[in-house]
Amino acid sequence: MPKAMRPAVLAAVLAVAVAAGAAAQTSPSAAPPAASPETAPRPPKPPQLDLGLKFGLEPKALEILKAASDKLSAATSMSFDAVATYESPARTGQPLAYLSEYQVLLKRPNKLRVISPGDGPPSEFYYDGKTVMAYAPKENLVAVAEAPPTIDEMLKAAYDVAAIYFPFTDLIVADPYKVLSGQMKVAFYMGQSRIVGGTTTDIVVVANDAVQAQIWIGAADHLPRMVRATYFDEPGNYRHLVVFRNWKLDAAAPPGAFTSARAAKAPRMRFGAPPDTLPHFPSPQQGAPQGQQQGQKP
Repeated sequence: MPKAMRPAVLAAVLAVAVAAGAAAQTSPSAAPPAASPETAPRPPKPPQLDLGLKFGLEPKALEILKAASDKLSAATSMSFDAVATYESPARTGQPLAYLSEYQVLLKRPNKLRVISPGDGPPSEFYYDGKTVMAYAPKENLVAVAEAPPTIDEMLKAAYDVAAIYFPFTDLIVADPYKVLSGQMKVAFYMGQSRIVGGTTTDIVVVANDAVQAQIWIGAADHLPRMVRATYFDEPGNYRHLVVFRNWKLDAAAPPGAFTSARAAKAPRMRFGAPPDTLPHFPSPQQGAPQGQQQGQKP
């Protein structure tokens, strides 16, 4: 899985400060004096990210984020569709865009279904409060494991054990604001858009030391419509975009929605990370990938 598949959240403007030491001045007609610590030439320092000196944390931006978090947290169930676009370099070194679609159904505190029909290999993910199933319908193979009792714990375990991460994870946890505001250095309000999502949205920009995110949130319903992110440690500053649509909150889930009879009957494969060396992905709870033996409870 390429590094560019890290979950999406985006774009503030960073002030980059370059501090350069002043070289000692010398007279053209005299030998240069011995350099003291104050006058000795100093090599230029590398660019430093300066988060907060220009913007800080604007109360209006935080209020909008908190209202969106409260709306999502209060929902006993939700469904939405998401299309994620991420960039990865071509042979030319220029970015290519790759897209994935997700059809999401969630019921708090312990049920989740994510169907991804493409692009790329289709996949299905089911969590019923006790078990997780990651199913590859094209190959008719399934990975099954016991799971923790809440969505938040399950998402972290799925990431730690199998490197499973969804680009909307930060929005479906119990407290999105806690995750989005963690180690935040910048938050400001950009204004409104009447184009995104077919409604009026408030645009908020947030950033920490790792990522900057531009988020479009419905001004009336407080639901996210789009998130656009870049990561500071990613060469090329490639963009990651997630567009949300078809939000439905507190609707009844159909019976059997969080399991699959076909997946349950499929041949088993190991529930674990792919054999390739994995890139670093920011986990939902700032965890790091940890290997685990097959059969252990996440």
